[in-house]
Amino acid sequence: MTKRNYFGTDGVRGRVGEEPITPEIVLKLGWAAGRVLGAKGGDPGKILIGKDTRVSGYLLESALECGLSAAGVDIRLLGPMPTPAIAYLTRTARARAGIVISASHNPYQDNGIKFFSAEGTKLPDEVELEIERTMEQPLRMVSSEALGKAKRYDDAGGRYIEFCKSTFPHRANLESLRVVVDCANGAAYQVAPLVFSELGAAVTAIANEPDGYNINRECGSTCPDTLRRAVLDAGAHLGIALDGDGDRVIMVDGTGAVLDGDQLLYIIAVDRQASGALRGGMVGTLMSNFGLEMACRSRNIPFVRAAVGDRYVMSALTERGWDLGGETSGHIICLDKLTTGDGIIAALQVLSAMVRAGRSLADLKAGMELYPQRMINVRMTRRFDVKTSATVQNAVREAERELNGQGRVVLRASGTEPVIRVMVEAADGVLVERLSQQLAEVVRGAAEASA
Repeated sequence: MTKRNYFGTDGVRGRVGEEPITPEIVLKLGWAAGRVLGAKGGDPGKILIGKDTRVSGYLLESALECGLSAAGVDIRLLGPMPTPAIAYLTRTARARAGIVISASHNPYQDNGIKFFSAEGTKLPDEVELEIERTMEQPLRMVSSEALGKAKRYDDAGGRYIEFCKSTFPHRANLESLRVVVDCANGAAYQVAPLVFSELGAAVTAIANEPDGYNINRECGSTCPDTLRRAVLDAGAHLGIALDGDGDRVIMVDGTGAVLDGDQLLYIIAVDRQASGALRGGMVGTLMSNFGLEMACRSRNIPFVRAAVGDRYVMSALTERGWDLGGETSGHIICLDKLTTGDGIIAALQVLSAMVRAGRSLADLKAGMELYPQRMINVRMTRRFDVKTSATVQNAVREAERELNGQGRVVLRASGTEPVIRVMVEAADGVLVERLSQQLAEVVRGAAEASA
């Protein structure tokens, strides 16, 4: 694979003020993206820019706008909007591309730039590489009469709200439900409460007062305890927690129990199977709980695992012609609704399952039991490949023999830090703890012996 200088697995991301998230590089990125994406079809067209609520979004938005204008591309500024909203609006506005300024669930000190194609999908690798190659060229702006112009897209929020509502059964409503919505002080703080309230729910919104610095801070899908307490205090039927850019969702039932992405996927799949709307099966990841796989197996729902990352889930869905997939983190993709993961739309699919079944969220999750899971991060001082170590592989086979088909072992290198992740899950929690500790020690010893 060609070495990348800027693009990672999900756009360009980093600490603000450090490469590549500096004004100079982001300006050049905007210009290069304008040259590559705006050139498609013979005229420069327009490119949409949306962002989350980080204070650095103002700076990066201006730098991108400058670069795109220098490339002769018109710009439509959406302001704070969820990432999936930009995907949807890019397609419906017939734009050349959409750009999102966000670092998702990260703290405010980080930020990133990611792109959507004209179809509302993530850019292919070859297009990202073409943008990187263009960034190596000198920046040459178009003539003054050809400079791109920027306008505000004033009705973007309203359009997205109506789209979200259209994914909910049109003869149904949420009038019997009291719902707490945790907006993570992020991109969905304006639109998310309105979607659920306009469908009839009595909504209490929390973490909906962003100040540029409090995005994801002790709130949102990465901190569900805040939502859990709010649901219990309000006596609500359920709670919905989004992340900073609105593409993930975690939910809390009326008893205060937290439901992760695996449990939400199960509820959606069972509902679709019952209504005949499930196309094929479901795609999880290597880290999806074994309980999800077993629950799908018991209902004859095909289940396959992809590598960790929504890009790989999307690839597996497309390859099989399926619609439903996602990650434990709550990044859930419903391809029959939208071309990317959407926390609001995923929550609406769960709520429609509740309405159709006339059952509570706690009842719907009861058909799936999460298996005890233990993950140990074994820190490495040098590169070590567990796949080529006979000692490690023998230990894995012995652990799998003890599990006897009623659990899993996963060993994988982290993509972001020098650790090997050792994960074991099974119905027997005591066995899980013992095997995970044993395997971690084997990995640590084998790595040291190979040094």
